Amino acid sequence: MSIIHKHVDEIFEYDGSQINSSWAFQEFGIYGSSIVTWIGPVNITPDNLKDFADVGLEIKSNYMVNFICEFFDQQPPNMRIAYLRQRLLVMIFREILTEYGIETKREGDDIFVDGGKLSISIASVSLSSAKIHFALNLEDKGTPDDVETIGLFDIKDENGVQIFSDDNLLDLINKTASRFIEELETIENDISKTKVLL
Repeated sequence: MSIIHKHVDEIFEYDGSQINSSWAFQEFGIYGSSIVTWIGPVNITPDNLKDFADVGLEIKSNYMVNFICEFFDQQPPNMRIAYLRQRLLVMIFREILTEYGIETKREGDDIFVDGGKLSISIASVSLSSAKIHFALNLEDKGTPDDVETIGLFDIKDENGVQIFSDDNLLDLINKTASRFIEELETIENDISKTKVLL
């Protein structure tokens, strides 16, 4: 499976419509499976909610790193595989944070640091593709009042030094996307080399 990663420098809002099928093609002319990343606010409108558990909740933040992943390799798209890939992306990001010396906790597809919610995520399928939205707070600003949150820029090392900033954020984004793509490609290669016992 070939997956293209495109990082968009333009800042724009994630409102939930980007989870719709073929968004990357319609906006950027990307054919096939892809990961599109960008930085911008999140404010999901009620008509774009995909998860019944989120109905009536505010999902918003002033400043987030957004990942939109779309896969066309399973036809028809498989919701179970979409959720497994979503969890894989979350776990890969946790692994990367651990390499920076950051201790995290995971509850389902949510990542927490020092008791603050760092991420949001959703997996969905349409008639033609499977989609994942994964986003990380950069600052604890503009988030719902009833949720304790934390941003990547709020995390400090044992000496009180800020770990992430604008200077190394793109490296973190690229590392996450690259490692996710490599893992998915490794899985496909392992499957192709496995003999099926009949």
